[in-house]
Amino acid sequence: MAQTTLSSILQGGDRRSLGQANHVAALILGQPKRFTELLECLWSDDPVVRMRAADAAEKASAQRAELLRPFKAELLGLAGETSQQELRWHLALMIPRLPLTRAERKRTVALFKEFLSDRSSIVKTCALQGLAELAQGNPELRSEVIGIVEQASRAGTPAMKARARKLLPKLRS
Repeated sequence: MAQTTLSSILQGGDRRSLGQANHVAALILGQPKRFTELLECLWSDDPVVRMRAADAAEKASAQRAELLRPFKAELLGLAGETSQQELRWHLALMIPRLPLTRAERKRTVALFKEFLSDRSSIVKTCALQGLAELAQGNPELRSEVIGIVEQASRAGTPAMKARARKLLPKLRS
């Protein structure tokens, strides 16, 4: 029996629906060799497939961050070039799970700061989360990120303010 492609599982409907993204995330955890196929969907011509693939990859990598490692260069490149908000917010959560060099971390921090000006409140909120995760265990970055998160707690969107309230105690400890 032929195996169904992940792209075909993820397609259909519109961007307001997650479709089968949760199913695909669970599938990847059981068949991690298919993670490459899932990440290829991030470059699909179909924005719905791209969005759902990013969601599934983010969920799977939350449990198994090592899945992302072979694709570090591609993910960093995609984060810098995509304007699709759903990709941006999922990448802002995935990239801090990667082992980044100092130069890569510096580029990522600059990119996430740009994300803070995105039209999407979710992108902004996920960028805050990503910055906070990059600052964990990184004293040279911590004070700068604390300042950014404090600013968001005062002047951000309601979602950013709520996230900032959760992030600040962790960053200050």
